[in-house]
Amino acid sequence: MTGLLYIDPGSGSYLVQVLIGAVLGIVMFFKNIKLYISSFFRRSPKKQKDE
Repeated sequence: MTGLLYIDPGSGSYLVQVLIGAVLGIVMFFKNIKLYISSFFRRSPKKQKDE
């Protein structure tokens, strides 16, 4: 049974890389959503016409 739980170093490092990439992707996704939503509530400076 313990032989079935073996992960070789190549597969283990690939698994770690995939997990890190997934976590960072999810973090960036929600960060972009937060910035997009907060941009609606932020006041934009009024444009002044040059006279």
